[in-house]
Amino acid sequence: MWLGIIFDLGILGFFKYSSFALLNVNSFFNLNFPIPEVVLPLAISFYSFTQIAYLVDAYKGEEHISSLTNYGLFITFFPQLIAGPILRHNQLIPELENKKMFVFSNQSFSVGLMLFILGLAKKVLIADNLSPWVNQIFDNVQSISMIEAWFGALAYTLQLYFDFSGYSDMAVGLGKMFNVNIPINFNSPYKATSISDFWRRWHITLSNFLRDYLYIPLGGNRKGKLRQYSNLIITMLIGGLWHGAGWTFVIWGGMHGTYLVIHRIFY
Repeated sequence: MWLGIIFDLGILGFFKYSSFALLNVNSFFNLNFPIPEVVLPLAISFYSFTQIAYLVDAYKGEEHISSLTNYGLFITFFPQLIAGPILRHNQLIPELENKKMFVFSNQSFSVGLMLFILGLAKKVLIADNLSPWVNQIFDNVQSISMIEAWFGALAYTLQLYFDFSGYSDMAVGLGKMFNVNIPINFNSPYKATSISDFWRRWHITLSNFLRDYLYIPLGGNRKGKLRQYSNLIITMLIGGLWHGAGWTFVIWGGMHGTYLVIHRIFY
């Protein structure tokens, strides 16, 4: 299990984080290592996490993939590769092994097509039309007014949600068109009543992955309050870094970890 995890993380680290790491080493130690121009493989973060989850489940004796063909289809199932949801074998394999999947269903196709169009509308009609406004404000932060700053922040909030939620809806719709049920990844996250509630609604499959394969193995809330708080911050730091190779992602993850700790302290 550990060899497999190290292998997956090694490939992910090389392609996604090697340039970022070398840039920081050069800057911190005043060195001049050449920075490689690494082409990031499509969807590497998603299928790396999917394979790690499968390895852990197999180690626990919870996997039930019957063939290499099914495993390959599970890892490369195209609707969810680009932006999720992150699927586990016990969610997708039973769907792929169900013979009804190979029988065309008017109802499934029409529902899937509706969801796909809804997601496409979120992405193209809302997110993409907000993008020029957001870029104009974010590219001129030195000269904007307070009202423009608030407008830019709120517009980016909506752009991010409708872009990501739109992709997820398209994935669910594509799956449904193939008679495959892909889990919903968003549940009105901006209606959340707390930061903990937000992470139960936003990118649900990533939240569940980080909880089950990182937070709980670190000890979760079983080893005292201080350990629980440190586990929350570590989990969110790694979650932030997973989103991208940059200090802004690390800071973002650290802030959300701190928000979760504050929420646990007072609630």
